[in-house]
Formats: sequence, C-alpha cells, structure tokens
Amino acid sequence: MFDKRHLALPALALLALLAPAAVAQDHQHDHAVGTVEFPTACNAAAQRTINTAVAMLHSFWFVEARRTFAAAAEADPTCGVAHWGVAITHFGNPFAGGPGPDGNRAGAAAAARAAAVGGKGPRDQGYIAAAQRLFANHEQLDNRARMRAYQAALAEMYANDPADSETAIFHALWMTANASPLDSTFAEQRKAADILNPLYVQLPDHPGLAHYIIHAFDSPPLAHLALDAARRYAAIAPDAPHALHMPSHTFTRLGHWDESIQTNRRSMDLEPPGSKAHAADYMVYAYLQQGRDEAARAVMGEVGLDPATEDPSGVVGRIAGYNSVALQARYALERNDWALAAALPLPVGQPPSVEAVTRFARALGAARSGNAAASRAELDALRALVARMTEARDPYWPIVVDAQRLAAEAWVLHLEGKHDDALRTAAEAAAKEDLVEKHPVTPGPLIPSRELLGDILMLHGKPADALVAYEQTLVKEPNRFRALHGAASAAQAAGRAEVALRYYRELVELGASESTRAELAAARAYLRR
Repeated sequence: MFDKRHLALPALALLALLAPAAVAQDHQHDHAVGTVEFPTACNAAAQRTINTAVAMLHSFWFVEARRTFAAAAEADPTCGVAHWGVAITHFGNPFAGGPGPDGNRAGAAAAARAAAVGGKGPRDQGYIAAAQRLFANHEQLDNRARMRAYQAALAEMYANDPADSETAIFHALWMTANASPLDSTFAEQRKAADILNPLYVQLPDHPGLAHYIIHAFDSPPLAHLALDAARRYAAIAPDAPHALHMPSHTFTRLGHWDESIQTNRRSMDLEPPGSKAHAADYMVYAYLQQGRDEAARAVMGEVGLDPATEDPSGVVGRIAGYNSVALQARYALERNDWALAAALPLPVGQPPSVEAVTRFARALGAARSGNAAASRAELDALRALVARMTEARDPYWPIVVDAQRLAAEAWVLHLEGKHDDALRTAAEAAAKEDLVEKHPVTPGPLIPSRELLGDILMLHGKPADALVAYEQTLVKEPNRFRALHGAASAAQAAGRAEVALRYYRELVELGASESTRAELAAARAYLRR
C-alpha cells in the first residue's frame, strides 16, 4: 500500500533538508555529487572512489562515473564490483530504454570482467550477478526484457537485506523505469515512492533519492509530491549536469516556467557540446509557454538549430536524437506557424519514434495550411511507422504516434468537408493519447491531442465543448499558453464572460512583457475593455 505518511516530512527532517548539502569528494576530481555510502569488500582507496562513482551513477553522469569506476578498479585490481559499475554506465538511462548494440556489447564485456575478477563478499557478488542478468543474451533479448531481469535481481537482493539502503534505492529506480506506460494508477511508481520517501528523510543529501523521487512522481496527479526534491536536487549534486536539469521535470509538470528555465540554463552550461539538446528542449518548451519566442530561438541556436535560416529545420539531418528534432517541430507548432511545420525536412537515419515527430508536424502543418494531399502523404508514413514500432513490440510509442496521426487526420477530414468524421477522429485521438503519460525524454506533447480537439471544436462552432477540452488539457498540462488562450477564447464565444476574464488574466500573467504574440495583445485588449 502507498502510505501517505511517507509524504509528510517531520519538522526536524525539514530543518535538515534546509541545511547545505554535504558532498562526497572524489580525491582525484573533487566533484560535488552528493553523499553516498556504497559498501564493498574492496580496499579503502577503491571504496572511497566507488562511493563517488555511485553518486555520479545516481545522477546519470555516465561518462564520468565510468572513469571513476575504472579508477577504483586500478586502485584495487581484485575489486570486481567496480566493473559492475562500468557495466551499468554502458547501459545508460533506463528511462530512455537502454543502449544500442555497441553499448550492450561494452556492458556485457564489463559484466564478464566483473565476474572474472569476482566479488569478495556476497553483496559484491550479488551486484555482479545482477549485471550479468542485465546483459545476458543481449543479441537475442531486447533491452526491456533484460531490464525486467535486472529489476528481479535487485528485488531478490532487497528482499534478502531490506536494510541495505543502496540496494533499496536502485530497486526503486528500476521499478519506476519498468512501470507500465498504460497504468494510470501509477502503482509501481507509488511502491517505489514508499521505499524512497523514508530514506529521503534519513539521507537528505543522497542524489539518487532526490532524482528518483522526481521520476516516481513525474505525472500530473503526483508531481506536487516531488517539489521538495526538485528544489533540492541541484544543490545536492551541483557538478552533475543531469542533476541540474532533472528538477525541470517537476517544474514542467506544475507549470513553473521560470524555475524550469533557470535550472536548465545551469544544466546546459555544464553539458559538453552535443549533449545539450535534452535540457534545451525543456528550456525551449518553458520559453514558448511564456511567449518568449526569441529566447527560445536563441537556445535552439546553442544546439546548432536556427529556424530563421533558409532551411527552416536548421541542421536537422545532422543533429540526432529526439530532443533536437522535437525542438524544431515544437517551435513551429506552439506558435501556430503551420507553414514552417509543413516545411520541416525529415531527419536522417533516426528511429521511428523520432522520425514520427517530424512526420506529425508536417502532417498537421500541411492540413492546417490547407494542403490535404501533402498531409495525407505524411499520414501514410505515420501509419507505416506505427506498424514498425508495433511489430517491434514497443509498448509506448505506437500509442503516442497513432494518437498524433488521428489528431492530424481530423484536420484533413475537416478540409474534405467530412465534419462529423473530423470531430469523431479528433476525440478518438484525445482518448488514445490519454491512455499513456508523456515519456521522460520530452517536456510534453508537441501539441496535446485534446488541445487540438478544442481547436477543431471551435472551428465547428462548439465553444462550450471546446472550453471543456481546453480545461481538461490544463489539468494535465498547467499554464500552457495555447490551452489558456483557447480556454479564454472558447469561454468568450460561449458567453461565459467571467470565465473568459479569468483565463485572459492568467494568460497575461503568464506571458512575458516583451512577447510579441498576437494572443497576448488580444488578451490585454479584452481586459482593458
């Protein structure tokens, strides 16, 4: 059961949380990454280094953690568990689904090395055996199957020694990472929180606790429960770039755009070139919700993208990854720049879930620009991508992408004069998208399907129904610029002046004074009247 008592921190514990975070110092690198005690049977020098390496691992600072685990192995050549750490760094972020073939091969080699060196005690041996399960048969078994095997190994260790805080924390992490994307009750995340919250009181400077509490509560009904962890995590591990970004997951869920911008600014400043896109996507999303389009474009320029150039996509073909591709689509769609969205060149050599981002933007942009034929071609491509991901047994992205396909198809049906079909399809898209939560890779949908339902309802003269759609969007995605403007416009058209006034006020308070968005100018004019 999920015990709500774990969510209320005692007064003394709250005072402890306000104290400056102690840091574990790597004697070679002096990284401030938090306080971790990961007991091993290795020598004293290796033990100190492993504590720092595990702290880095908890903040997903994989490259630096790998170097530090390797240093521990050098300090004690008989320390097999150090190679466990190297193996886990090769697997990478479990919320991103794990590595490709190269990462799996490197991880398997490190796990084999750990087994060859051996563990000096049962705990070390348990971690080494778990790593072997994570990479066993990696050429035949997909990452998801092996992630579940690794979680099972950690569960066995946790059951054998519930007092081992590190095993408890890692177990809770993998429970959350493996949770079903279709479970709207968030049962596994709540169980993980049951483990993490009491430990957070006891170990307030542990980076993994703050980090994984944010992940466990990364959903609309739970996000407020992570706010304390989000506001402390950056101070716990100020040298780890991901620790500076991660609080923005909670800030985004709650619509705290200034805090999201600030923490992602710090993260981007620490990230090396080529690794800035994830924080940049969250930062751009926040700027766009405030109508700060020039600031958003400046951030895009930092990762090599400039939608103002003759090539409206910047260098999409050469910059890989979901976030780099999503940035460009988001910049067009959030601003209702349908022509720009329709013209986005396709990314090169990207997985289906990434290609689908641009396909959706092009489909919606073409349809809302009046080009049904171009949109139909993109819809056909989206169907093919959904089929490929379904065949690959992806549990998440086929649902999201098919919802996007339906949302765009509704606008094509509208263009073709099939108005009842258009409304039915838009509602179907919203219902399908509601089946899953957003993926941690993204700050939010490119445009929520239910928000698009509101748009099309307005076009069909149904402002009261549109208002419901916009308000339902705002429950999941608070302080969204487009949804607030839609709700205000729908309320005004429905003759609900007080509701319109409230939403126009919220929009004006949300928007930056320097914003040139036409929606803000109209909202200010309405309030003056």
